[in-house]
Amino acid sequence: MKTKNIIIVLILGWMTALSSCKGFLDEEPRNKVTSGVYYQNEAQAQENVNTLYRMGAPVRYASAPSAYIGPTASINTMLTGYFTNSYEGQELVTLYARQLTRQQNTRIVSNTMNTIWNECYQAINVANGAIQYIPRISMNDANLQKRLVAEARFFRAFNYFYLVKTFGAVPLSTAPYESLENIYLPRTDVPEIYALMEADLKEAAEVLPAVTFAASGHRITKFAAAMALANVYLQQGKFADAATYARIVVNSPHSLTPNDDLAMSSAYNKLRKTDDLPEVIYAYEYDGTISNSSWWPTYAFSSSATSVFTTYSIFERVYGPTNRFLNVYTADDLRIQANQFFHWEYTNPNNGRKWTSDVAGVWYFYDEDALLNSGRGTKDWNFYRYAEALLIAAEATVRSAGSVTSEAAGYLAQIKARANTSGKTIAQFTTELQGMTANAFVEEVWTERLRELPLEFKMWDDCLRTGKFPVISATVKGSVTYQNLIGATNGSGAVFKETDLVWPVSLDELQRNPSLTQNNGYQ
Repeated sequence: MKTKNIIIVLILGWMTALSSCKGFLDEEPRNKVTSGVYYQNEAQAQENVNTLYRMGAPVRYASAPSAYIGPTASINTMLTGYFTNSYEGQELVTLYARQLTRQQNTRIVSNTMNTIWNECYQAINVANGAIQYIPRISMNDANLQKRLVAEARFFRAFNYFYLVKTFGAVPLSTAPYESLENIYLPRTDVPEIYALMEADLKEAAEVLPAVTFAASGHRITKFAAAMALANVYLQQGKFADAATYARIVVNSPHSLTPNDDLAMSSAYNKLRKTDDLPEVIYAYEYDGTISNSSWWPTYAFSSSATSVFTTYSIFERVYGPTNRFLNVYTADDLRIQANQFFHWEYTNPNNGRKWTSDVAGVWYFYDEDALLNSGRGTKDWNFYRYAEALLIAAEATVRSAGSVTSEAAGYLAQIKARANTSGKTIAQFTTELQGMTANAFVEEVWTERLRELPLEFKMWDDCLRTGKFPVISATVKGSVTYQNLIGATNGSGAVFKETDLVWPVSLDELQRNPSLTQNNGYQ
C-alpha cells in the first residue's frame, strides 16, 4: 500500500452471520492480513469484508471519538462559514477551514489529512484483497461469495469517493499490496478514479439483495449501492445516469418517514431516535455494550450543559449552525421549529436543571437515554436516507430533461410537504413547482438540500459539484441566492480561492511517497 511503509495491513476482524443484526456487532478481535494466505475459507472471507464496515470513509462520517471536534467529514462544512466549532481555538483545523486559511497552515491541517489518507487507503487495500481472493475460495454458497465481493466493491468505491472529494487526484490501486514493488504510485486523473467507482457500484447493485438495509441485517444492499452510484454520477454532472440510479432507490421498499404529529412524533424526531426506519438506506451501527456512539450525544449542547447532566463530563457545540444559516428556513418550516433539528433550551426531567442558549444546539444529536441514564449512545448514524434519493432524482431528472416534469416536481414536493406546517399537500406543491423554469427548480432543490441535509455533512460536496455558493439572506427568511463559488464570500466573511477546493495532501505522505505532488497553493 502506497500510504505506509508497512506492506501488510493489520485489521480488526468481526465474526458475524450475514443475516444477524446482533451478530454483526458481536466482536472477536483478531489480526488479519490482506494477502491470499488468509483468504482460505468462508469464515476468513467474511471477517475481512466485515472490517470494511468500520474503517476508512464510513468512520470519517460516523465516528465521534473526541469531545472537542466532530467527525472528520463535518469539518468540510466549516468551509462554508455557516457552521462553527465552539472549541476551534484548540481544534485549529476547523478554524482554518472556516477562515479559508488552510494554505498558510498546511502543517497543522496536514495532521488530520494524514489520518484520512491512511485510513481510507487501508480500507481500499482490504477491499482489493477481498475482490482478488474471495472468488478463488471454494465455498458452498455461491451467492454468499458474490455478495461478499460486491460489498468489498461498494466500500472500495465509497473510500475512493471520499478521497477524491477531499484531495482531487489521488493514486489508484486495484490490487492488494503484498511486496515492496510499485508501492509508491503517482496521482491518477480523477475521471479514471470515477470510472472505477462506477464499475464497482454497478456490479454491486447488480449482485446485492433488493431489500431494505434493516431487512438485510445492516449489510449493504442493492439500494445502498444504487444510492452511492447516483451520488457519484451527480457529483460528476452525469445527470441522466444519476436519475436512473436514484429512481431505483425511489422505487424501492424504502420510503419517507411520515409525521404522526408536528412535535415529538414528527418524522425528524423519529429519525433522531429510531433505528431501522424504512427511510434509512445505509447507516453505521451502534450498540450500548459493544460499540457505543461515544461523544455524539454531547454535541447536542454547548459547554454550559455540564451543569445539567451527570452522565458526560464535557459538552461542546462542535458542529453548530450560525444564525445566518438558520435563515435558510421559512417560518412555516417544521425543521426550524424547536426540538426538530435544532433547539435553544432544555430542562433535564431527572433534576429540573435547565440549559438555555442564544445560539442553536443540534437537537438531532440528542440521545435521551444516553444523556439521562446510561452515558452510552446507541443511535445509528445515517449515511443515506430516502429523502436524499428524492432530491437527487428531482434535480437529475430536470437537468437531464431540460424542463420541469411532473415526475421531478413530485419528488421535490414530497420533501417540501413533509416539512410544511401550513397544511399544503404534495399535490399543491407539485403544481406550484411545475410552474418554475428548469434553472429555478434546480436552485430550489439545492436550497431544499440545505434545509433537509444540514446535519449529514453534504453541504460542501454540493458547493464543489455545482461550482456555486449559497448566499443565505441575513434579513429575509428562506431567501437563498447562488453565486459562483470562486470569488464568493462565505458565511464568515472569507473569500473563496481556487486553492480552497481541495485539502492539502498530508506532508507525511509526501515524505513517504516521492511520486506524489502537493495540491496547488499549499506548503
